[in-house]
Amino acid sequence: MPELDSPQRQAPDSLMLTGFWYRALPADRVHRNQLHQAMLLEIPLVVGRDRAGRPFALRDACPHRGMPLHCGNFDGENVECSYHGWQFDAHNGQCELIPSLTADQNLKVDRIYAGSYPCEEQDGFIWVYIPDPGPPGAGFSAREEAPDPAPQIEKSGSLGGVPEGAPKKDKYKLAYLTADMPVSIDHGIIGLMDPAHGPFVHQAWWWRSRHSIHEKKKNFEPIPNGFRMSAHTPSSNSAPYRLLRLYADADSITTTIDFVLPNMRSEIIRAGKYWFSSLTTVTPITRNRCRIDVVAAWNIFHWMPFGPELLKLVFAKFVEQDRRTMELQAEGLKHNPHLMLIDDADRPAKWYFQLKAAHLEAKRLGREMKHPMAGPVTLRWRS
Repeated sequence: MPELDSPQRQAPDSLMLTGFWYRALPADRVHRNQLHQAMLLEIPLVVGRDRAGRPFALRDACPHRGMPLHCGNFDGENVECSYHGWQFDAHNGQCELIPSLTADQNLKVDRIYAGSYPCEEQDGFIWVYIPDPGPPGAGFSAREEAPDPAPQIEKSGSLGGVPEGAPKKDKYKLAYLTADMPVSIDHGIIGLMDPAHGPFVHQAWWWRSRHSIHEKKKNFEPIPNGFRMSAHTPSSNSAPYRLLRLYADADSITTTIDFVLPNMRSEIIRAGKYWFSSLTTVTPITRNRCRIDVVAAWNIFHWMPFGPELLKLVFAKFVEQDRRTMELQAEGLKHNPHLMLIDDADRPAKWYFQLKAAHLEAKRLGREMKHPMAGPVTLRWRS
């Protein structure tokens, strides 16, 4: 597959990938017996919890006359449209009642559906599965179930489970941060995986500066639907890593970073029996707006009472720096400039566009995706 020199032209921003799970809302913002609005891939959703606390997601439009369902009533089981009182099962979207029907009218109410989407709660977020769209103009029927469960963050020091001598798996802390980005999903994702912007965007006395720039060499390998930065020793110019090594009394610290379609970057840092894991997603809201959600779990310092709050402060600084950078970038992108990607620092961005193109081609032809990476690759850059 050829290299892509101009991502804006080779992979249009309007191509938002369906057939995947996406984070919709933080779980602590979705309350029982209440209706909440969300937007994913330019699809308006109404999200809520039933009486038992189970989450659900429906298309935010009554199939009768298009009234937003979030404007209606919810009794813990059925969502009622505020326009004509049509009622729909919150989980499967099946119509339960049309009040205007008379006894001798035989409309088969149970064949009418509001759009319903698979919905799961995982690691502090409500996830919604967005299936491939049906034929143009087709209405909704019984929903398509997701082929796999919603993604979840790795919660152990090793991919095979909890290492011997480590704290129990349930003794960890969890925190999240979310922020809107005024750019398309493509620009949001390649910004997420960009290895060279750190010394310029994320400057801090306790992290790094321009003066700490040095050459780096990392090994990458293909994984299903994505690629991995193989386990490596973290950057020596970051104070937190030096502190972690001292606290963990570990001979070494390793970091492994994965990117998997459509939008997931996972990272796990291991230091002896301790670990720190994160799962970051960039979610397409509209063609020109996306949202970054960072969720982290860790067992180091898990006993600290203000650990999550402290980590959120750190997250907030990094995410705000990225958000502000993309806000400025959006000003330049308004004028449709010619864009370029260079080796080796921009190779992960090229892989993303190639993976996306390969996925869409495989779906079009109804065959397995041909991975754009032939095998392991070593990249070098300065940051």
